[in-house]
Amino acid sequence: MKINYKAIVLAATALIFAGCKKFVEIKTQGNLVPNQTINYRYLLNNTSGFETNPNLFDFAADDINITDATQMTSLSGSAFYYYYVASYTWQPVFYVAGSTNENDLNWNASYAVILNCNTIINELPGSDGTQQDKDALIAEAKVHRADAYLTLVNAYAKPFNASTAGTDLGLPLLTVQTVSQSLKRASVQQVYTQIIDDLTSAIPALPNTQAYNTLPSKASAYAELARCYLYMNNYAEANRYADLALALRNTLNDLAAYTATSTNYPRRIADPEVILSKITNGGTMAYTPTAFKLSDELLSLLGTADQRYNLFTVPGATIGSGYTGRFFYKERFVGETRNVGPSVPEMMLIKAEYYARNNDAANAMLWVNRLREKRFKAADYVAMTATSPADALTKVIEERRREFFGRMLRWWDMRRLKSEPAFQKTYTRTFNGTTYTLAPNSNRYVFPIAESLRQLNPELEANP
Repeated sequence: MKINYKAIVLAATALIFAGCKKFVEIKTQGNLVPNQTINYRYLLNNTSGFETNPNLFDFAADDINITDATQMTSLSGSAFYYYYVASYTWQPVFYVAGSTNENDLNWNASYAVILNCNTIINELPGSDGTQQDKDALIAEAKVHRADAYLTLVNAYAKPFNASTAGTDLGLPLLTVQTVSQSLKRASVQQVYTQIIDDLTSAIPALPNTQAYNTLPSKASAYAELARCYLYMNNYAEANRYADLALALRNTLNDLAAYTATSTNYPRRIADPEVILSKITNGGTMAYTPTAFKLSDELLSLLGTADQRYNLFTVPGATIGSGYTGRFFYKERFVGETRNVGPSVPEMMLIKAEYYARNNDAANAMLWVNRLREKRFKAADYVAMTATSPADALTKVIEERRREFFGRMLRWWDMRRLKSEPAFQKTYTRTFNGTTYTLAPNSNRYVFPIAESLRQLNPELEANP
């Protein structure tokens, strides 16, 4: 029997789109023979089937602040942007059942990634290649699957809390292809356990690095584990895996070497800072009306001497007429969708946070400054110092905001830090004359599962 994998992906996406619980067993006539290992290499090389992450995180984070009437009017004028406004204002419903945009394309795209991974993991053992080749391809698929579940659990489930993770609602945990499979949500703990198992079991068969950042490697798996453990509040393990990742990949781009008109900034696929390339669903958000207007608080943190300000932000007039303030511009500066996958700077700041939380302010600032040295022109650089471990931790979190604005992780940080007194804050924003509030104990830190999905699958429990 022959299988057309393009048809598989399209069929899977359509069925997930409809919320069908039987999408996990799809066979279609076509051109690629499933018992040939090389065909699974071709499938993995189709990066569009594995690179997608949700795009909701940046809308909800405090990095952006939509205040221009022109942008608000444009975003409010089309049902297509309802999910953007709903996530920006922390609404209980993002996708209204029965509307023209009732489907959560972020959920669908991530589960399509998981389906592709499951196809490889489940079918490859029966193919005709060498065991070494099969193990390597299965390992790549496991890294992609782990990344998909890590982003999904940080969107649609509560932040990891060791005391409640065993009972907190997680996600439908789909790892095998069967005729029918339950969409009942596994616990948050079960999801994280699956992520860790996928990554640790993948490591032995992966190469240290790959020719392209879209292909998982040992460095990728270590970096994903470091990210995973950070969001489990397990800072020792996060630091350990960050070390392992940095032993294989540790180059930083020197932003002092670029100007606002530079055209040679490295592309995502070959950027030495990128450990595993991942992009947001829907592509670039750098144009009207979806461009990110940066909050005054973030801009104050950045300061005008920082090359991240000079290269990756622009005046509102550059974006469009009626736009004021400063806007996120990295996507247009680089010429492609931003990377939200793990990176060298992320590993460095994970290590800095580990030291700060272990009463070692000096080493925390050492890692922060190793990054900052590459973020300023020599004449503008001043080493950062901390007066205490608590002060060091504050500075590490602030540096994470400077480094990752517009790239997903600020919302993840807001979620994990909301229970720590030093970082607790009630957020407010006003949109079209209505003020919205996000309190530290709010259920709105968890994105709602689309009503249409739950109507088709009653076992898929709603978030509070």
